Amino acid sequence: MGEHRNWPERLHVVTGKGGTGKTSVAAALALGLAAGGRRTLLVEVEGRQGIAQLFGLDPLPYQEKRIATTSGGGEVRALAVDPEEALLEYLDMFYKLGAAGRALRKIGAIDFATTIAPGLRDVLLTGKVKEATTRAENGRRVYDAVVLDAPPTGRVGRFLNVTAETARLAKVGPIKTQSDGVASLLRSPMTAVHVVTLLEEMPVQESLDAIGELTALHIPIGRIIVNGARPSLLPAGKVTKAEVKRGLTAAGLPASAGTVSQLTAEAQAHLTRRELEESLRVELAELGRPLVELPQLPDGIDLAALQDLAGRLLRA
Repeated sequence: MGEHRNWPERLHVVTGKGGTGKTSVAAALALGLAAGGRRTLLVEVEGRQGIAQLFGLDPLPYQEKRIATTSGGGEVRALAVDPEEALLEYLDMFYKLGAAGRALRKIGAIDFATTIAPGLRDVLLTGKVKEATTRAENGRRVYDAVVLDAPPTGRVGRFLNVTAETARLAKVGPIKTQSDGVASLLRSPMTAVHVVTLLEEMPVQESLDAIGELTALHIPIGRIIVNGARPSLLPAGKVTKAEVKRGLTAAGLPASAGTVSQLTAEAQAHLTRRELEESLRVELAELGRPLVELPQLPDGIDLAALQDLAGRLLRA
């Protein structure tokens, strides 16, 4: 089926400050991109098993597993990349260690290697994502799109800047070759990093910082996704006690002085928050990137909610 017209990239990296809902957005995007008979892969790399929790599944093994089907025969597969397993796979691929590699794991050498060289760990994780993104069988790509639930905005620049990290580890050889291949993919038109935020000061500031850092690294920015957006309940301006009292009376509700004061204070707090949100929205818009808003979902996230978000994302 190929790429989606509105989201043409093949690798979609989703980041955001913790608590912004980036895993839910990544899952919704993977569902949306699988519609119409496509196949997508949803990948996580932080060991949190966030995808399994979101879909109500047992912890995911280190293998690509179908977790959802979509309209038109599409499917979403998921993969939780484990750095130890990825290193064993890597050693076997390049050095044919086989059983010797498994023996290394038993004595803790694998964990030791990824602990002393965090750059190696990130190369292994991003290398697995690159392999899935570019994999082909019988002349056709296995996945129409790969969606990566990436580390949060505070760490995403270092995570994606694999060449700088591995330059400290190796000047030549398979690690260098692998990191160069990852770097090339991440800086190509096949990739977009989408940043998820809330209309709150800290997430917006982290988003601005991450976008500045990624832009300096020449890693392409896709969309800014404002999650949990709430509708305005009142017109802009100041709410007076007289207006509140008139409204209560017109609705046939008690309009005691205490009730009027409390409701007036709540209405004014709402308007103050809306004013802050609007200023943050303007800051994000000034970046010149496509801006997508997803509504707050009061009933929480389940498969139906993810499908609703998927539809909104794909129409954006």
